[in-house]
Amino acid sequence: MLLPAVLAACQTDLANTSVFPTDDPPQPFPANYKPEILAFMRTYLNNPVGVREASIAEPVLREIGGRQFYVSCLHFTPRETDGSYKAMRERAAIFVNGRGDRVSDRTNEFCAGAVYAPFPELEKMAR
Repeated sequence: MLLPAVLAACQTDLANTSVFPTDDPPQPFPANYKPEILAFMRTYLNNPVGVREASIAEPVLREIGGRQFYVSCLHFTPRETDGSYKAMRERAAIFVNGRGDRVSDRTNEFCAGAVYAPFPELEKMAR
């Protein structure tokens, strides 16, 4: 019988083939990362006015949940609702497909080795 021989010849190792790519496409660099971070911070901070000691690190690729995303780290001292200033904060802005996605306070894993530069735009924010 010819049919079993033909079917046997058609067998392939399906575990090693896929119609879907196994790797995610590379993330695009967030070209407008500073304006996007400013927009995030305007809503993230209780009082965006009067931020001090602001600095930013250029976005770098970091692994998050097994995938690569651009992350930009921030240092800043926000003005509290009572007008006082407390400790400096560090936050990580995460970008997906070149756009701001979220701000995280999990900076130990995202901001290790970040190189900061002044970010006066954050200090000049208004409501």
